[in-house]
Amino acid sequence: MTMRSDQANFSRHSSGYDGVAKFLHWLVVLLIAAQFVIGWTMPDIHKGTRPDGLIAWHLGVGAALIAAVAVRIVWRLTHTPAPAPASLSPFLRVVSHITHGLLYLALVAVPLLGWANASSRGWSVKLFGVLPYPSISPVGSSVGHEMGDIHGYLAWVLFSLIALHIAGALFHRFVLKDQTLQRMLP
Repeated sequence: MTMRSDQANFSRHSSGYDGVAKFLHWLVVLLIAAQFVIGWTMPDIHKGTRPDGLIAWHLGVGAALIAAVAVRIVWRLTHTPAPAPASLSPFLRVVSHITHGLLYLALVAVPLLGWANASSRGWSVKLFGVLPYPSISPVGSSVGHEMGDIHGYLAWVLFSLIALHIAGALFHRFVLKDQTLQRMLP
């Protein structure tokens, strides 16, 4: 490898995200993908529904997602993020910030609303099936039950934001032909 390509590789990797940020990003991607598959295939929840089968899986993966997103936010707040490419236009920079902000908001809101709904049904939410999360809504709470409906609607908003995020990454790769996508790849 020549000195010039060594410098190019260093420059490309130093402007990327660190290993922890990448790991947390892809862990959240995996958990979200699992949640959408489980949520799409699990039975509808009605009064008297028990948290068995796919519903239990949805609760468990949701608990893991809450933990992963919390760690990801703490990591993001305590570590300098990779800088945006200098070539990014002011408009695309604003769109990127808004999209990422909305993604983080939805990644917090959707699981919290599901947790509130589970709590209102008296269902236990446990991390790895062992560590119980506290109840955040009283059992039988009509507000907690309504949170389940909002959880479902906002999940589709989250899905749309993820699609926009993926479209943005592909736009960078194939239209702008910059290194934005590579910054988050392992």
